[in-house]
This record gives sequence, C-alpha cells and structure tokens, in this order.
Amino acid sequence: MSAHGFLAGLPLVLGGNVFGWTAKGDQGLAVLDAFYEAGGRMIDTADVYSAWIDGHEGGESEKFLGQWLSSRGVRKDMRIHTKTGMLSSKPPSDPGSMGDPDLYRPEEVLAHLDASLERLQTDYVDLYYAHRDFEEMEVGQIVDAFEGAVATGKVRALGASNFDAERLGAALAYAETNGKTPFTALQNQYNLVSRGSYGDDLQELCTSRGIAMLPFYGLAAGYLTGKYRKPEDFEDGARVYRTKDYAESGPPVLSVMDAISAETGASLAAIALAWLVRQPGIPAPIASARNAEQLDQLLEFTSLELSDEQVSRLTQSLDDTSGK
Repeated sequence: MSAHGFLAGLPLVLGGNVFGWTAKGDQGLAVLDAFYEAGGRMIDTADVYSAWIDGHEGGESEKFLGQWLSSRGVRKDMRIHTKTGMLSSKPPSDPGSMGDPDLYRPEEVLAHLDASLERLQTDYVDLYYAHRDFEEMEVGQIVDAFEGAVATGKVRALGASNFDAERLGAALAYAETNGKTPFTALQNQYNLVSRGSYGDDLQELCTSRGIAMLPFYGLAAGYLTGKYRKPEDFEDGARVYRTKDYAESGPPVLSVMDAISAETGASLAAIALAWLVRQPGIPAPIASARNAEQLDQLLEFTSLELSDEQVSRLTQSLDDTSGK
C-alpha cells in the first residue's frame, strides 16, 4: 500500500471512536474479529474517545481495543494509530472546543502517551497524532513536544490532525530545519459532502511531501450511507447532530450515488469510500462500524472499481466544495 510503516493490510482504517461506546461487549469484539479476519490491519483511536458521553471520561476506546489486542494476541499484526491533544480536565463548551494548549507541553504529551499505551496494553504505537492544532502556539513547540515522544522509542511515526496547509507546511519546514521527526500523516475531515478541510493546497502539500492523508468522517457520520433523507430520519441517533449539517448540500450527492449504486450494485457506503481512495494523497479512509452488517458495507469498497466517469460524476455532484 505504501512505504509508510503505519499502513498495512486492506486500504481501510477502522475507526475506533465507537468502541466502548456504541460498539461494546461481544458486539464490539465481533466487529474487530471480523475486520481482522478480512485482512484489516489498521485501527484509529484517540485518548479522548469517548469523553463527550455522559459518564465517560475518555480512554474507553483505547481500553476496549487493548483488551481485544491482548486477548487475541494480534498486536504485532496490527497498526495502531492514536491521538492526543483533546483530553483535557477543562470541560469543553462543545466537542469542537475540546482540548487546550497545555496538552502539548512536552511532559503532558509523554504522560498522555504512557496512559494510552497502558490502556492499549502495548509498549508502542505505530502512529501518534497531534489531535488538533492550537494556532496560538508556535508550531515548533508542537513539533518539539512530539519529538520527545519519538525519542522514547514508543512511537513509530507522527501525524497531524485538523491542521490546515499553512500550519502543516510550517511544521514540516521546522522539522526539516531543526532535524526533528516530521509529520508523515494527516487526518482531516473529508468526504463527498464536506471537502473544505482538504482543499487543493493541502492536497498539493501531501502529495509532494509523501504525506498520507487518512480522512475521518469518510461516510459523513453516516449520511453517505443513505439512511438520512427525510426530516424524521434526523430525529434520533448518536450522530444526528452531525448528519444534519449535510442535509442542505447532500441530496444532489445522494442522487448521483443512487444512480451509481444502480449501475454497480454497490452500497452507498462502498461508493463513498471508493471515491475517497481515488483522491490525491489518500491511501485509505477511516470509517467505523458498530456491527457486522455495517462492517460488511465498509469492506465492500475494497473490491469496488469505479470508472473514471463515475468518479468524475461524484466529484462534480457537490458544486460548493467549501466544506459546509
């Protein structure tokens, strides 16, 4: 798939945000077992998952994954990606404001790394992300803090999440000038109905520097599965507050997806993910599954070949690519 050591197996990163939350117990274990048996080898999580839920404090996903890795004895086969920078003791006003700059002090990065490793029941992670940018910080401070994590031998590679082109470019320049470990992965939101966080400038930066873009919300929080179409569809569910964001711009996209589904027999979820891996710099999308049926839809995309004409129609289905 790539020279990057944090990439392996199927071109799909299993999103770990649901584990210990909406996918737990035997149901969650069954998803992980099926993913592994199908050839999936990459899992994405974060220390903050799922602190936004009442009664949760963060670390639930990592702990669940650690129990699975240990009980199955598959750690050496897997590529585990986790993140830090949002799990703060300060209560957030909303999920988008989670975290604070103090989390990127060198000692805090190391402390949170060790806590993640303990929950994951491993002594290293394959990819460690700065989960968000704090633009009030000098970007070199962030690079230096994560360099300390690499120096421990507990981190194989570094990634940036929710960074724009200017800040990511500055981080790369600082690392190069000062002999630090560069970010070699990017994780931003990007999908058929929300494209603004991976525009032309970031695409050019990633492709020219060999950075692997691993987009989150590849299915737009479930919207691109086609399950949210009528007003009543948005009345309940764990992610409805997010899917509503796509209700205005999404219908033309779903219409094109419906047509391609009729042509190929593929599910809408498979079509959405197949489009992503045809975009510049994207070796694999991140997508989550709460049960075996949802996982089957994700895995379907790995054998789906969209034609150039179908990819073009999907790309053109959203006239406004500002990321609304």
